[in-house]
Amino acid sequence: MRVLVVGGGGFLGRTLVQAAAARGCEVYATYHSAPPRQVGPVRWLPAELRDPDEMTAVVRKTGCDVVVNAAHGKADWAVTAQGAVHVAAAALAAQAHLVHVSSDAVFSGTEVSYGEECWPDPVTVYGAAKAAAETGVRAVMPSAAVVRTSLLVGDGPLGPAGMGAHERLVHDLASGARSGRLFSDDVRCPVHVADLAGALLELAEGRLGGMFHCAGADAVSRLEFGQLVAARDGLDASRLIGDERRVSGPPGPLEVRLVGQQTRRVLRTRLRGAREFLAVE
Repeated sequence: MRVLVVGGGGFLGRTLVQAAAARGCEVYATYHSAPPRQVGPVRWLPAELRDPDEMTAVVRKTGCDVVVNAAHGKADWAVTAQGAVHVAAAALAAQAHLVHVSSDAVFSGTEVSYGEECWPDPVTVYGAAKAAAETGVRAVMPSAAVVRTSLLVGDGPLGPAGMGAHERLVHDLASGARSGRLFSDDVRCPVHVADLAGALLELAEGRLGGMFHCAGADAVSRLEFGQLVAARDGLDASRLIGDERRVSGPPGPLEVRLVGQQTRRVLRTRLRGAREFLAVE
């Protein structure tokens, strides 16, 4: 399989590149400013998601069978929402299958648990951009796989997957490098980045389409997540201060639990829970 990873320089993108190469795929990946170092056997291509013509040219140049859009533009609407549509249009023009990565941020938390059939009801700018991307991608390419996921977690500072942004925050709070609090009422289903990469590549290899929920098996609060990371990495958990988002935090969803019953019927890849992959050996 010849695969193009859009956003190959990010945390998920780097893991995807390595996992695809390990499976024997011919791997291409895009970057915005500079290609990362030592990510594995990959051909790097500069790409600007805001430019539809450039995205079409990049996808055509690779001759890829599958495009995985792992780009992360945060609340930048031109990248997160419109850029995703440009990627979908480019994949369609090249007759390549598309796997698009979305987020649990598309939900408000009003319902607590969300299955694949649930419609977005975002309450943040980032969530709205991700929801718009889902709508645009599915309109342009109905055969695409749209994958909602949650907090991405790695192996810690010494592990092969490195650390994601949420782990780095915990390290900074525990060391005093940053001030802040971890909310005890803000609940998500963290997923190990390697598990997610495996699920995305399984969808790519099978050319599966539709809506998928690829989150971890455990629902944990930000505070519990921080305590689990601290225990795994030998940090001082007493430095982690808890609070309630509903009282003092910024507006946003509280409990968002992705339920993936339909996804589990399709995928062989096991998506472990945070209490398992963060357990102290």
